[in-house]
Amino acid sequence: MNTPVTLLLAFVFQSVISFSAPVKGVASPKNGPKTTKNLQMLQTTRILFSEKKLKNSRVLLYTKNGKGYVHDNIPSAIECIQQLGVENQFTVVATEDPTIFNEKDLSGFKLVIFASTNNDVFDTDEQKLAFRKYVEAGGGFVGIHSVTGTERNWPWFKMMLGETFSWHAKFQSFTTVNLQPNHPSMKGIPNRWTKEDECYFGKELYPGMQVLMASELSSLNPDQTDLIQKNAGSYARYFPIVWYQHFDGGHVWVTTLGHDKKNYQDPLYKQHILNGLEFVASQVTKLDYSKSYAQSKDDALKF
Repeated sequence: MNTPVTLLLAFVFQSVISFSAPVKGVASPKNGPKTTKNLQMLQTTRILFSEKKLKNSRVLLYTKNGKGYVHDNIPSAIECIQQLGVENQFTVVATEDPTIFNEKDLSGFKLVIFASTNNDVFDTDEQKLAFRKYVEAGGGFVGIHSVTGTERNWPWFKMMLGETFSWHAKFQSFTTVNLQPNHPSMKGIPNRWTKEDECYFGKELYPGMQVLMASELSSLNPDQTDLIQKNAGSYARYFPIVWYQHFDGGHVWVTTLGHDKKNYQDPLYKQHILNGLEFVASQVTKLDYSKSYAQSKDDALKF
């Protein structure tokens, strides 16, 4: 069925082919200006349409914390994301009740957000397995701030996140660097963003993560240099602070920024979160539980 969107995309794609394909007998420069321009036009069109995937969807906002430190930013994060839902026409279901992690409930969500969760946030192995199967079925996941400190003893979850928490520098102003300004989730984010926050470090980094932003370690207060160097590991000048990955069938986007509850009123930070939500939503199609293979939370990954 040819909808207006389908026809427009077909027109743009055909335009790119027409302009960029070489004509027999006529020399054309490789990757010439016209080719590049039209390929950029196709990419821009793809991004614009992908953003609409969040509209009319349902997202789960999970904020449970285990024993230990609990961030005071959680009420602000809930209010922020609920407001983003109102403004962008998606429904936010906020809870800290782990019983929602079952196949029936999870199948109704486009993506799951963990906002400043920390330590053990599931009550049972059955809940963990339900979440894993949701990811394997093609579900989406967005993690915010201390999410990397969540489920520190569950290997699969740590790989899904991309790392597990090791340490953070004290709250201060430091600079982050936008490594992929052309990525859809980096639109509107400065190439260099200096803000007050906690600079997070992680360990057990999973090699599938694609780094979007990094902290510039030289911008941190030098009075913690020894700890910075220790926790940076093999990284010398920059450390991952925002990333995405396609993991075990699912789609993941994580930012470790967002300690201060004031962040959730900051237009730039709110745009940062919305970008992540839009990107993950654009990657999620229909959940397909026939692709879920795990029989336990700790089954080996299938590649």
